[in-house]
Amino acid sequence: MKRIGIIGVGEIGRAIVMGLRHGGDELPEVYLSPRGARTATELSERYKGIQVCADNQEVVDRSELVILAVRRQDRHDALAGVRVDDDKIVVNVMAGVGNDDLRRTLATDAPLARAIPLPAIRERRSVTVVHPSHPEVNSLFERLGGVLPVEDEDAFNVFSTLTGTLTTHYWYLATLTSWAAGHGIASEDADRYIRSLFQGVGRALSDETRSLHQLAADHETPNGNNEYIRTTWFDPANSEALTSALDALLDHLT
Repeated sequence: MKRIGIIGVGEIGRAIVMGLRHGGDELPEVYLSPRGARTATELSERYKGIQVCADNQEVVDRSELVILAVRRQDRHDALAGVRVDDDKIVVNVMAGVGNDDLRRTLATDAPLARAIPLPAIRERRSVTVVHPSHPEVNSLFERLGGVLPVEDEDAFNVFSTLTGTLTTHYWYLATLTSWAAGHGIASEDADRYIRSLFQGVGRALSDETRSLHQLAADHETPNGNNEYIRTTWFDPANSEALTSALDALLDHLT
């Protein structure tokens, strides 16, 4: 794709632009909607080949592939009256908005693909789930860190549910830091140590020769500290509560 448009320039829109500009390969032209004007203007001033359009229709008209990244509740307002010709490719990154719903909104026969890009694509370090598989969409996200096409929308929604656990992970780390501070450790020291501790754990995830259960076992000594916390805090009741929360979010998304 030589011309890519983004409607809705929030955190994900910013990450896509930064990912496209990360590295030395040939870069597409990028057209940004005026929604998220401050971010769009900042990106256009920072990078070459990026232009902020007058409205969303101009984004569509000037692009070969259009990424829709507005919030779900804003989609009808953002897309009202927008015409999408059948020769365009539309990438839907709006959580909880199915392609059938979007096709009715746009009244187009253009190819539609859903995707779940995450902020780490700014550094090309995140795999993006896509449904349905489409060669141009797959190529875009392969360039941004990797692509994982899935066969049906039910599977896609399961992956979308998993993304809802990200801030819980950060809050878990923040809780550990607060606990240490409550026991007399300087907040900045606790914060620094927790970041270092879990950055090291995160790097171990790149070893795909070991399953996640195996990684956990390799970091755990029988009757040791890690086993104690896992078995006393992350007990069956805690695990069931997490499973129930994931099920409820999946129901909400579908």
